[in-house]
Amino acid sequence: MGHNLRMAERVIPIVDQRSKVLQPQVPAAATHTLATGQLYDTRARPLRDLRISVTDRCNFRCGYCMPKEVFGKEYRYLSHDDLLRFEEITRLARLFMAHGVHKIRLTGGEPLLRKHLERLVEQLAELRTTEGRVPDLTLTTNGSLLARKARALKDAGLQRVTVSLDSLDDAVFRRMNDVDFPVAEVLAGIEAAQAAGLAHIKVNMVVKRGTNDHEIPRMARHFRGTGITLRFIEYMDVGATNGWRMDQVVPSAEVIARLRAELPLVPLAPSALGETAQRWGWAGADGRHDPGLGEVGVISSVTQAFCGDCNRARLSMEGRLYLCLFATQGWDLRSLLRGAASDAQISAAIANIWQGRSDRYSELRASLPADTGTGGRRIEMSYIGG
Repeated sequence: MGHNLRMAERVIPIVDQRSKVLQPQVPAAATHTLATGQLYDTRARPLRDLRISVTDRCNFRCGYCMPKEVFGKEYRYLSHDDLLRFEEITRLARLFMAHGVHKIRLTGGEPLLRKHLERLVEQLAELRTTEGRVPDLTLTTNGSLLARKARALKDAGLQRVTVSLDSLDDAVFRRMNDVDFPVAEVLAGIEAAQAAGLAHIKVNMVVKRGTNDHEIPRMARHFRGTGITLRFIEYMDVGATNGWRMDQVVPSAEVIARLRAELPLVPLAPSALGETAQRWGWAGADGRHDPGLGEVGVISSVTQAFCGDCNRARLSMEGRLYLCLFATQGWDLRSLLRGAASDAQISAAIANIWQGRSDRYSELRASLPADTGTGGRRIEMSYIGG
C-alpha cells in the first residue's frame, strides 16, 4: 500500500557508531594562522556557518535518524562530563567567528533536552562577527518542547527556529516519530514560537516515498500564507542505521511538480551564498510572487549536489569538528580546550583543518560504495545534527 508505514526489512548493525568513526590527530601549526575572517578550503569555499550539536539524546525515534533497533533502551549515551560545557562551546564559537562564521545553529539530537539551553543562547548572543554584528543565531528542534521553551529562548537572544515536522496526519506522525507523540503538541510549539516573536520560522519535512509523500500538498496548503516557510527535504543516506534506499527518495523536482499541479509557484533567487534550499514563491493572481503567501523550499542533497558552495562546519556535543554531514572522520577539539592550548593555538588548528578540507560527498555519491560513503562508517545524524 502506498501509505503503508511499515519499514522494509533490513539488517542494522547494533554497534556504537561513535567508536567506528575515524578520529585523526588535530594538525599542529608551525605558525599561528591569523584569524582574518577570510578562511577558505581547498575548493575556495569560505567558512560561514557553524552547526553545534549540544546533545546526542532525542525523545523521538524517527526511522530515518534514530531507529529503535539501534537507539533502544540499552543504547549508551555520552555522559554529562563528555559534553562540552557551555563556556567551552562559547569559546570555540568565538574563535570560529573570528575566522568568518556569521551563522550559528544549535542542534542535536534534540537540543531542547539539554538543560538550561537558554544560558548558552545568551552567551552566544553576546558574541560578534568580524564586522561587529550579532551572529545569526538559530536552532533546529523536533518541536516537542518548544511550547514551554520558546519565550525563554527568544528572551535569551535566539533569533530563528526550524521545526522538523514530517506529517500533519496524527496517525502518520505518531508512527514516524515511533514514540506515539501527537502532532498537535508540535503545532502548539510552532504557534508559541510565533507568539514569542521568533522570526523567519521554518518547518522541515523529510519526504519518504510510500511513507508520507502523500502529505506534500496538505503540508503546503497548511503553511501557505502563515509566514512560515515549509521546506521539503530529500530522504538522505546519512549514517549507517536508517536502511536508506534510493527508491524511497522523492526527488525535489517531483515535489515541485506535484505542488505546481495544484498551486502556482515561481522560482526565487537564493537569499544567501551557500544556501541549501532552492526557493519557490507562491504566486498571486498576477502570476508573480506574493510575499503575503510566502514561499516553500526544497533541499536536494541526493539528486542535486550543492557541495560546490558548502560553507558549513559541524561541532559535535563532545567537541569533535566535522567538515561534512556525511563525514567519516572528526577532529578532537575538546582535548585542546581542556588542555593547555591557548586561543591562538586552537584558532590555528581550526584554520589548518578547514584549509585542508576537500569534502564533496554528494558529488561523488554515485561512485562510492553504498554503505561506506568516503571509505569508512559515516557518522550518524543524531550525533552530528542536520
